[in-house]
Formats: sequence, C-alpha cells, structure tokens
Amino acid sequence: MKHRGSAAGDDGFHRETFTLPREQARLKAKEQFRKFPSAAYMTSIESWRVLPGDRIEFTMRRLKSAD
Repeated sequence: MKHRGSAAGDDGFHRETFTLPREQARLKAKEQFRKFPSAAYMTSIESWRVLPGDRIEFTMRRLKSAD
C-alpha cells in the first residue's frame, strides 16, 4: 500500500492518498468511512483514478476533528 498526506494548504481538512489493488482500495475506503463518519467529519473521496494493473489511487478528505 502506498499512501501519502497532502499539502493542499490549511483549509481545515486532512487528506490521505492511497494506491491499492481494486478490492483493497474498496476495503480501505470503507474502513475510513467507518473510522471517520461523514456526518461528523464530512469524510469523502475527493478524487480517484484507475492505474495500470487494476490499481486504484484515491484521496480521502475529512475534517481534522469532529468538533
């Protein structure tokens, strides 16, 4: 698994980018939504793309805290 944080400036959101095989990417996204529910953290998949070898690169965005 490859992942990196994003330096998109401080807009109050935390971003992580993952590159995984398709099924693992699906599981990772589900895990992130369970860990950081959309209602509290405004969690979303900001962008995604299919890479060679049926790998998926996607960026998850969420608020840094649920306060």
